[in-house]
Amino acid sequence: MKRPYKFWILLLAAFCLATGAAIFTANSNSNLLAIIFNRQALIQRFAQTGKDSVGFFLLAHVAANAVGIPGTLLVIVGGSLYGLWWGALWSAVGATMGAVAAFGMARYFLHDWFAARFHHRPLMKKLNRTLQNNGLGCVLIVRFSPISPFNVVNFAFGLTPVPLRLYIFGTFIGILPGTLAYTWLGVSGADALSGGSLLPLGCCLTVLMLLSALPFLTQRHRSS
Repeated sequence: MKRPYKFWILLLAAFCLATGAAIFTANSNSNLLAIIFNRQALIQRFAQTGKDSVGFFLLAHVAANAVGIPGTLLVIVGGSLYGLWWGALWSAVGATMGAVAAFGMARYFLHDWFAARFHHRPLMKKLNRTLQNNGLGCVLIVRFSPISPFNVVNFAFGLTPVPLRLYIFGTFIGILPGTLAYTWLGVSGADALSGGSLLPLGCCLTVLMLLSALPFLTQRHRSS
C-alpha cells in the first residue's frame, strides 16, 4: 500500500527530533533526561545555544510532547529565559506543534485500529457524535484546564474524528491561559530566587489554583 505524504512528513519530523536532541546534548556531560528534568540545566543549555535558543526551545517542546514527556517544566523555563509575553508565546507555539505531532502519530498509525475495535461501542458512538457536532468546543474545554493530562489528550484526540484544523486552533487558544500562568510562575520564581518580592509568586500560584478549579466549578454550576 502506498504511504500517504503525511506519513513521510511525520517520518521526517521524527528524524529532525532525533537530530535536534543529539545536537542539543552534544558536548554535554549530562544525559538527555538529566537535562530535561533539571530546570537550571535547561536554562543553561538553552542559553548556550545563543541566537538559536528559540528554535531549540520550540524543538524541545515538540520532542517532549511527541514522546509523552510533560512540558510544564519547559513552560516555566521559558518564563525564566524570555520573560512573560515572549516566553508564553514561544511555549504556546511549541506546545501546539508538539501536540500536533502526537495527534498526527495517533491519527495515522492507530486511528484505524482503534476505530475497528472500539467505535462500535455505544459510549464511543456517543462521544464521536459529540465531537463531530462540537469538536472545537470539546477541545477548548479540555485544553482550558491546566491539570488535564496534556500528553495523553494529544494522542487521545488523534483517535477521534476531530478535524486537524479545529484541533490546532482549539489547542493553541485553549492552552494560552495555563501557559501564561506557568510562564508567569517561571518569571516570578526567578525574581523570588534572586531576592525579589514573593508577592508575584503568590499571586501566580493563586491564579493556577483558580484555573485548575474552574472546570469543576463550571460543571457543578451546570448540574445545579
